[in-house]
Amino acid sequence: MARRYDTNDATDRTTGLREAASAVRRGELVVLPTDTVYGIGADAFSSEAVHDLLEAKGRGRNMPTPVLIGSPNTLHGLVTDFSELAWELVDAFWPGALTLVAKHQPSLQWDLGDTRGTVAVRMPLHPVAIELLTEVGPMAVSSANLTGHPSPETCDAAQEMLGDSVSVYLDGGPTPGNVPSSIVDVTREVPLLLRAGAISADELRKVVPDLEVAN
Repeated sequence: MARRYDTNDATDRTTGLREAASAVRRGELVVLPTDTVYGIGADAFSSEAVHDLLEAKGRGRNMPTPVLIGSPNTLHGLVTDFSELAWELVDAFWPGALTLVAKHQPSLQWDLGDTRGTVAVRMPLHPVAIELLTEVGPMAVSSANLTGHPSPETCDAAQEMLGDSVSVYLDGGPTPGNVPSSIVDVTREVPLLLRAGAISADELRKVVPDLEVAN
């Protein structure tokens, strides 16, 4: 039976974060608020938990799960060949709605789907998400919806779709909006905007003037 906690209540927030962290460490799924939409998350280093996440969403391995982190410093252990321009994007837009696709460290023991040696990574601008990520480390997190359905802006909407496939729901109230993060590929010499989202190409070009945009 799923448990739900109101993170706008101080006592519930403390309990909820503790229970969510325990659930993640047990390889279970949690739903958490972010600065874009609600996400469904699991321990990024548990291949079984990530498989359960994809299954709960009805999503295939051909759509790998992004990873959320609680601090830019965490990147040092996750990615390789991370350029100066990539760090400038981190400095300018993290925490926030920018996802960076980078080459992951070959030594990492994880299975996020068919990633072809890359990882899509982001630091969200949400205190509940950051607190949980700081406690448990990198999490595989995708929007908390069934594939093909709208991404949820409320915990109610997420719970209606995902039900008891999730152990703990952290209810932070409505999210600021349902505009997804912008996605930039930094595996190339010149970064490439793969998806325009909350951060426009014009904003990104203030940091990376030569930014290219995918067709």
